[in-house]
Amino acid sequence: MRILIAPDKFKGSLSAREVAENIELGFRRVLPQATIDIVPMADGGEGTAEVISDALGGSWLKCHAHDPLGCRIEARYAYIASEKLAVTEMSEAAGLRRLTSRVRDPLRASTFGVGEILLDATRHGARQVIIGLGGSATNDGGFGMARALGFRFLANQMELTNGPTELVGLTKISRPAGLHLPRICAAADVRNPLLGERGATRVFGPQKGATSEQIPILEQALARLADVVARELGCEFRNTPGAGAAGGLGFGLMSFCGAEVRSGFEVVAEILRLEQKVNQSDVVVTGEGRLDGQTLEGKTPAGVAEIARKHGKPICAIVGRVDRKIDYSQLFGAIYELARPPVNEMEAIKLAAELLRERAEEAALSFRDSKVGTTGTN
Repeated sequence: MRILIAPDKFKGSLSAREVAENIELGFRRVLPQATIDIVPMADGGEGTAEVISDALGGSWLKCHAHDPLGCRIEARYAYIASEKLAVTEMSEAAGLRRLTSRVRDPLRASTFGVGEILLDATRHGARQVIIGLGGSATNDGGFGMARALGFRFLANQMELTNGPTELVGLTKISRPAGLHLPRICAAADVRNPLLGERGATRVFGPQKGATSEQIPILEQALARLADVVARELGCEFRNTPGAGAAGGLGFGLMSFCGAEVRSGFEVVAEILRLEQKVNQSDVVVTGEGRLDGQTLEGKTPAGVAEIARKHGKPICAIVGRVDRKIDYSQLFGAIYELARPPVNEMEAIKLAAELLRERAEEAALSFRDSKVGTTGTN
């Protein structure tokens, strides 16, 4: 039997590689003779740079940047010298994980540090940059990033240099002279537009601390940004799927950097040759920390499941928690949940490695008893 294990991270608990390795240990207890391949996955969220770097043999470079609230930090990004490819995540500079004080302030939070990382990668000779868009603390439409690249934003004669709410008064955008950036691929794990009920502010703003009073202000600011970008820069991306990713950074990367926004899962799957590995397997196992409605919007487990179904491979998911209100039967043959009675969610996080091994044993027993892939395999 050939088993492919292709999970995402369990956020706040284990990396994708740690998840895959623990699932492998559980399977080996039941199927010691099986051939097991592990392919740690990501979908544009946190962990994307690590997964791609590990797969392509990259190294890590460091640079100075600013966090969402303007404090100086040391950021890092992966660099694959043979490909002249830099891989980073917006969360490295502008993510919620950078808010050590736990203060969430979307009226101030900026993507300025993202621009600083892009400039450093350019100086190191990168010809292509992949940037993951998950985990953001910002809602500025790429305003801060663009400022770091040299764009100037004006309200009549006054330059705007603070938070995104200033954009309500935006009247002009000035391009920097001589800016040359690599080809940029923005890897998004959501397909939301910039504005509206499914837009960056209304869907994700509350997660970043936006109050009901602040949401209309932030929405108005991004709408004004989109209007002035269309007039001054001659491009229109507000309705493009993924424009609302990372608080509108998807929109900003397309507008100011000429970036292409792609499904983060598809970008990673292509680099890791996931479809070829699925096709060579007998069974597939995937997983993530929480299975819910967002899973169906392009997250790793759904992407892996679609490829497995395409090739007629049985697939199960091992996950931390499941939103039971959603029907996943078209994706997975079985789901194994870590947080089930008597184990609560907090205990499941602490015991994730042990519970992954236990649930993997259960899955392995099911595959063994159904005799999947036993003919002509190890």
